[in-house]
Amino acid sequence: MATSGEKVRIFDPAASAFLNASALFPFSHGVYFFSYSAIEFIISSCRCFGIRFQEFGKVYHFRTNKNEDVQVGDSVVVETSRGQQLGEVVQKLEESDLKREGYLKPITRVATPKDLVLRQVWEYKEKEAIEACRSKVKDLKVKGVKIIGAEYTFDGKRLTFLYGSDDDESLDLSELTEVMKGLYRRTKVELRKIGPRDVAKIIGGMGVCGLGVRCCSRFLNEFHPISIRMAKVQDVSLSPSEITGMCGRLRCCLYYEYDHYVEARKALPREKKRIPTPLGEGKVVSVSPLIQKVMVELEEGGMKEFTLEELQKPQEPAVDAKEVQDEEEKSFHGKSRRRKSSGGRKRRR
Repeated sequence: MATSGEKVRIFDPAASAFLNASALFPFSHGVYFFSYSAIEFIISSCRCFGIRFQEFGKVYHFRTNKNEDVQVGDSVVVETSRGQQLGEVVQKLEESDLKREGYLKPITRVATPKDLVLRQVWEYKEKEAIEACRSKVKDLKVKGVKIIGAEYTFDGKRLTFLYGSDDDESLDLSELTEVMKGLYRRTKVELRKIGPRDVAKIIGGMGVCGLGVRCCSRFLNEFHPISIRMAKVQDVSLSPSEITGMCGRLRCCLYYEYDHYVEARKALPREKKRIPTPLGEGKVVSVSPLIQKVMVELEEGGMKEFTLEELQKPQEPAVDAKEVQDEEEKSFHGKSRRRKSSGGRKRRR
């Protein structure tokens, strides 16, 4: 038997990871290997929730026992890699999703009214820390650095300053870090650089499209990679003012309908391709994926718009004008020979 105080760990072959069973069931200690059916029982005895630590931040998944009363909308305290955090339960995952998650950290407890008041205290201290750090940046004459925010862990043991910089090269902020550590001696202080999209998300404000609040500050939980190809597929103007957001990067909205445009274009011919049409062969000038129409430049001259249904109809084989003329001449000469032969027979009679 294992001695008291050892950690219980269960190997999950489906997730290729160890599950921390001591957090789920405090009935034993030591390292044990369970059968797959036992693991199924353990998973079925748990629930998985999505927790968000910021209003529109990324959602992280945590486990809890089924006998614990945790509901969507509750505030809970969890242990993360950066220390204790207080977050809001925003979703509940199904059992099938729970099996795919593998190892997840447990929810420590449901937050109490005292915890909620303590969170407000830390938020107030975060604002004070931002002003103090900005003042030191000015005193030290650090250029190219803009302090955006500050984050205290729920236990107050760690303070992280978020800053943005237009300079892609690494900056030497060792002096600033040491000064801030001197101001907060009982707290672990670190400075973390964030990207321009995250800076725009935290600052907020109006979007370039005219919306009162930017998409990233309203509902975006995470940023997807955006490429210039997305603008080309959707026939968006490539002018920088048309495709660039307030953060100076390609607009996040280029991602919203990209997959739909790609799917809609699969059935349409490509631009500059020669295709048969009901009015003869022509070259594709442009396509309209959303309405499934194609603009074609015909060989005989002129532009004509066709629907996808019209282009998919079986086309009659094109007839060469020279062949038609040759057939007409053969028919005319045949009639002339028959007339001559009928006139000769009449004279012999």
